[in-house]
Amino acid sequence: MKKIAVDIFSGAGGLSVGAKMAGIESLLAVEYCKHAASTYQKNHQKTKVLNKDIKSVNPLDYTEKNPFILFGGPPCQGFSIANTKTRNLDNPNNWMFKEYIRFVEDLEPEWFLFENVVGFKSFNNGEFAKEVETNLKNLGYTTSSGVLCASDFGVPQKRKRFFIIGNRFKKKFDFNSLKKESVVSVKDAISDLPSLKNGEQLLSGDYKPNITNSYLEIMRKKSDKPLQNIVSKNKEYIIERYKYIRQGKNWQDIPKKLLSNYSSTVNMHSGIYKRLDENQPTVTIANYRKSMLIHPTEDRGLSLREAARLQSFPDDFIFEGPLSYQQQQVGNAVPPLLAKVIFENILFLDNQ
Repeated sequence: MKKIAVDIFSGAGGLSVGAKMAGIESLLAVEYCKHAASTYQKNHQKTKVLNKDIKSVNPLDYTEKNPFILFGGPPCQGFSIANTKTRNLDNPNNWMFKEYIRFVEDLEPEWFLFENVVGFKSFNNGEFAKEVETNLKNLGYTTSSGVLCASDFGVPQKRKRFFIIGNRFKKKFDFNSLKKESVVSVKDAISDLPSLKNGEQLLSGDYKPNITNSYLEIMRKKSDKPLQNIVSKNKEYIIERYKYIRQGKNWQDIPKKLLSNYSSTVNMHSGIYKRLDENQPTVTIANYRKSMLIHPTEDRGLSLREAARLQSFPDDFIFEGPLSYQQQQVGNAVPPLLAKVIFENILFLDNQ
């Protein structure tokens, strides 16, 4: 019998992709952004997707009590270490975790999984994370929390996420028991994808021949062509800057005369103008267009499909909406292969 899930703050559905890989089916999803909701629906056609403000949703109007698992991550802009402008107590997104707790209280799932950026753990001196976990314990759940790095679990990305996992029947999730996987590099992940130019929009291409590995077998399992090979078009002076940057390096490789439009470079983030090192997992794929992450061997930004690959979205997963929204959906997601590992371990524990 298939295990049933509810996915809230679902975004494009990275957690649900991982859940499905593990054998868990999401029957209900809630997502406020219409483009992300459209992406979710396209890729999970059997799921009822509510494109609504979660504060207006009574979950029992749409599904029954006691699903196997509830999962999701409230908006994280207010907790992100990278975004100092929104990292404060007045950001209304900081209080959306209460809606998550309400859904747990109303649905009484057997398991829950709460995820967020790693900054959530330390925000407000750790009080937010403690409050969430205390509230969930008060609902009768045995909880554990931890930070996981996606690159430890077969994802070609050094992306850290914070998780709280709980069970209603006193089963305790052990983060330290998760089996780590072999490291997957950027080259391992994208070397079979088409070569592209700045601004190119190759909606359907071909895989490069005679390139394969275990990661690509997972990515290409249900696809015979790479789709959505779309690169944002940068201005020529930006491309000229790219040419100076070595793999693994950033804006500091650019001659100062080419940065004359910057009043100062003192506070420039190390992730700006970052060329990926093909022999390592990538840095975090967040707003990769805004950060101007650079392809390891070509003088251009990453394509949508390359970024999706580096997040471990399989090639049959299609993104909807304007390109900027598609890019944001990729960047906001929990890597499906990381989610799969977690859900497989939850299923293992459930059977004990």
